[in-house]
Formats: sequence, C-alpha cells, structure tokens
Amino acid sequence: RHVADFQLSIASVIENSSGDCLAQDLHLQAQQLAERLKCDSVVSAISAGPGTVNFTINRELLAKTVLQQVWKDGSEYGVKSELFSAVPRQKAVVEFSSPNIAKKFHIGHLRSTIVGNFIANLKVALGHEVVRINYLGDWGMQFGLLGVGFQSFGSEEKLKSSPLQHLFEVYVQINKAAEDEDTKKLAKDFFRKLEEHDEQALSIWQQFRDLSIEEYIRIYKRLGVHFDEYSGESFYQEKAQEVLKMLEDKGLLQKTIKGTGIVDLSEKKDLSTVSTVMRSDGTSLYITRQVSPHLAAAIDRMNKHSWDTMIYVTDKSQSNHFQHLFQILKLMGYDWAERCQHVSFGLVQGMKTRRGEVIFLEDVLNEVRSRMLQNMTSTKTTKETQDPVETAEKVGLAALIIQDFRGLLSSDYQFSWERALQSRGDTGVFLQYTHARLHSLEQMHGNAELTDVNVSCLQEPDAISVLQHLLRYDEVLYRSSQDLQPKHIVSYLLTLSHLAAVAHKTLPVKGSAPAVAQARLCLFHAARSVLANGMKLLGITPVTQM
Repeated sequence: RHVADFQLSIASVIENSSGDCLAQDLHLQAQQLAERLKCDSVVSAISAGPGTVNFTINRELLAKTVLQQVWKDGSEYGVKSELFSAVPRQKAVVEFSSPNIAKKFHIGHLRSTIVGNFIANLKVALGHEVVRINYLGDWGMQFGLLGVGFQSFGSEEKLKSSPLQHLFEVYVQINKAAEDEDTKKLAKDFFRKLEEHDEQALSIWQQFRDLSIEEYIRIYKRLGVHFDEYSGESFYQEKAQEVLKMLEDKGLLQKTIKGTGIVDLSEKKDLSTVSTVMRSDGTSLYITRQVSPHLAAAIDRMNKHSWDTMIYVTDKSQSNHFQHLFQILKLMGYDWAERCQHVSFGLVQGMKTRRGEVIFLEDVLNEVRSRMLQNMTSTKTTKETQDPVETAEKVGLAALIIQDFRGLLSSDYQFSWERALQSRGDTGVFLQYTHARLHSLEQMHGNAELTDVNVSCLQEPDAISVLQHLLRYDEVLYRSSQDLQPKHIVSYLLTLSHLAAVAHKTLPVKGSAPAVAQARLCLFHAARSVLANGMKLLGITPVTQM
C-alpha cells in the first residue's frame, strides 16, 4: 500500500469552498487538476485521491537528498533547515530544578530538572545563547531551625560526607523539637543573626550551602545536567528591600490593617486579586519568601544578562505566583515582563522506591539503575557489556525521561516502574536498544561511505519509510521549538525506532551484494545519527551496547 509523499487537499485551494461543496465534486476537481499537472525530475507520479491530489517524489532523489543532508549536517541535521532561517538568534535565561536545601528533593524538582534541561538543550541546538540558573531555596526561617539543630544534632563529619542527607535528618529532628518555645526562640535568634550578617552564623550557613551545592553538582552530573549559575533567595534579600521601596515610590504598595504589604493586581483596582509582598509578625516586617526576591532576581538578571526571553520551569501549582510576578513587573514599568514565560507541568503520582517515598534525587537514580541492571542480567539476549552499571544508568534514565515526556507536560500522570522499563513498546529502553543495535551493525560491517552509494538499491518500501521519516525531522524540531513540548520529538523518535527495527529485519546487510549492503548500511547510519541527535536533545545519552 503506497501512500503519497505529499498531499494537496482540493478544498483548501478552490474558491467558494464553503461546506456545500459535495464530495464527488471535490473528487472530480481533484481528478481534473491531477490530469493537468506534469511530472518532472522531482515529482515522479501524480494521482487523484478522494478530494486530494497526491504527489510521489522521485525515489532516488529522495534517498540521495536525505542521506547527503544527514551526512553533511551531522549533529546539526534538522537545525539548519530553512524553517529556522527567519528565527532570530536570542539569549534565553532558563530557571529550573530549584530545590530547597535541607528539604526533600521531590518528584516535582526532578520533573523541573529534566524539562528545563530539555528546553535549554533545544535552545542551544537552535543557535540561541542560554544561561541555566538553579534558584535554590537557601534562605528563610528553615535556616534558623537548621542552625540550632546542627548545634544540637549535627556532625561535621556527616555534613562533609553526605550533606544533603545529613541536613535533612537534622531538619527533621529539630522540627520535632520545634514545638518547644525555647527552640522556637533560639531558631528566631539564629535567623536574626543571619539577617544581621553575624559572621559565625553566616559561616555555618555558607558551609551548609556550599557543601549542598557540591553534592547537587555531583548528582546532576549523573543526570547529564549542569548549571551556569547557582542563585537563590539569599542573593536577593537586600535587593528585595529595594524592590519594596520602588513599589512604594510608584504608589503600588498598599498596607492592610495588619501591616501586610500588598500589590493590587485587579482590573478594577478593587483588591479582588492581590499579591502579598510583605508580612508583619507584630514586631518586624519581613518580605514574603517568594515574591519580592523573585522580582529582584528578574530585574537583576535583566541588568546582568540582558536576555530576550526568560523561562521559569516549575509545577503548575506555582502558576499564580508567576502570573503575579509578571504582572507586578509590568506595573513597575518593565515591558520586558511580557518576554517572561512560565512553563508549567503536571504532578506525578506514585513514584516510590523500594525504600519508600522519594526524598533525594539520588534515591531515584540508584533505583532506576539497580532495576535496569536486574532487567539486563535476567535477559538472555544481553551481551556482556563493558560497563554494565554505567549502561544500566543511561538506559534507566532514558526510560524515566521518555515516560515523563510522552504526554503534554501539563498533564498529571501515574508513574510506573514496570511500564517505564519495558524493553518492547514505546519506552526509553526501546530507543536505547535500537540505537545500540544500529551501532553494532556499523561496527560489524565497517563504516558506511556516502561517496559510492548507489541509491537505486534503496527502493524497498521499508527503506522509503525510513527516508520519508528522516525528511520530517526539522518539522518536529520546529513544533517543539514553538510550544516547548518534548512530546513531538519523543513520538518522532519512537516511530523512527519502529521503522528502523522493521527495516533491520527486512533489509539485511549481511549476505547482500556489496552495492546493496553499502546502501543499506548508509541508511542505517543516517537513522542512528538522527536518533542519537534527538535523544541528546531530550537529555538522554545514547548507549552503544546493552
């Protein structure tokens, strides 16, 4: 069954095609138009379908063009397409991951990390300049508690060897004790010392922060993620006060009876929508944790990086926060607020490790690695890989990422280890398996050379399907670049893998005539190259054996 390479719908080109045009009329018009069109060196056949005109591309030209383009552009294939020629190169700031020190690194942070990484990768691939920022929860009352807790339950040794885990344990312990008024008072005092820049308190806090970041860097590296800047609420405490002053000077800051500082965001100025930027606890005013520092951070980044677009990646429960943030910036007269964007995502239910709920990112990485390793050792087809642990980690991460990216980011989904780690079906494991198979095919038969490929050897339908699909890669990149959704690329790569798997069965390299073997090898090389490019954009490291 041959389906045309390109179709033209008659209804879209004829005048007055309001709904009263009958199907048989359209069919007739399609036939008449098809008869008047001539084939040429590009189009080898033209026919009429129900209300459509179908065009078939010269098969040899298709093969030659696609293979040459993939070969020539390499890792830039698809990106160099004319679809992107009108898109200006820009500077983007992407804020993502952003965990809270001493608290859980929950699944929402994991989603933010992989989604933000994808957006940054895509922008970089398309020639934009990207600044990756991790905006840590590294300030606030929790550090008062943590400071006091560390003096009671802390251990320098554990802090150095596993800071994230140790600080979390201390935080849990001190929270149990925090019911007690004395502890509360001590915590308040410690935090006040921090705010007053007391040297000893600050050096304890700095140690917590530095050691946590060191550990984060190590774990992010396992995920294949890096940041250009580890920022955080602590950077913007003074600047947040300046922002409050600016809001006051512009007459945007209003005080309630309780002394809370609010900004009115309602259309009618009737306080129906307000954002709280400052609270009072009776003795001192303190800025609300999120809004004011984030305002200060946005303004500071504009001064520092003069970006064209700034993207915040968090779960959708924070949509209000960012709407308010952008609205306040606009009220303050910053027109660039319109170039800020919140990419929000849904919630993931049911991710548990064997030890229980997820507390640290490392738990997830270890779990996915050990489960994958178990699957690999129990499968008979698994050849001895050189570094099974490393391979299990990369394949397992592919599984996590593909399960996460298959749907719209805004949808919630139920997480399942079983589903994610299946080797058949639409999973990351299947993508990795396909990549490894195509790679070993090249290893076995030596590398393909494009120069002496006889494209007339690639006329089988299964070869044509792969070539047609490769031709569409740029459109998929373009769609993802427009809406920042990874699912377009995911479904493209899954289809590519299925098509390549079929071709691998029906178009053997081994035992074919040299010209045929060479042409097929070239086709499989092109498929593997595009598969690898797409996987890397998603944040997956392709494996060469498994």
